[in-house]
Amino acid sequence: MAKYLLLKHYRGAPAALNDVPMDQWTPEELSAHMQYMHDFAARLEATGEFVDGQALSPEGTFVRSDGPGRPPVTDGPFAETKDLIAGWMVIDVDSYARALELAGELSAAPGAGGKPIHEWLEVRPFMTAPPTITE
Repeated sequence: MAKYLLLKHYRGAPAALNDVPMDQWTPEELSAHMQYMHDFAARLEATGEFVDGQALSPEGTFVRSDGPGRPPVTDGPFAETKDLIAGWMVIDVDSYARALELAGELSAAPGAGGKPIHEWLEVRPFMTAPPTITE
């Protein structure tokens, strides 16, 4: 089994076919989308392929160490994950082909007008442990 991260983007990926921003969806469209995501995760949980997933809030802040007690905080001027990443799901599957298959299904979540979004999802494998070096 190999773990993959499926990233849902706000922007930065090619435009979805049904490219209406979520803040313009009706409450019913939002509910249908969230139900699809829930049902998808539940199905993968039943097959043992679901690890975790979360939608992300649009708020976020960059922080770095600048010495003891002085973490600088900024809200830009560069692209931040709050501007790019809408959510993520971790899956644990038998093959890269299966990861692509599931990402394709997730891409079809309903959006505006109840039609599939056909959004682009980023599929990234988790790094495996580095080889052990022995003498």
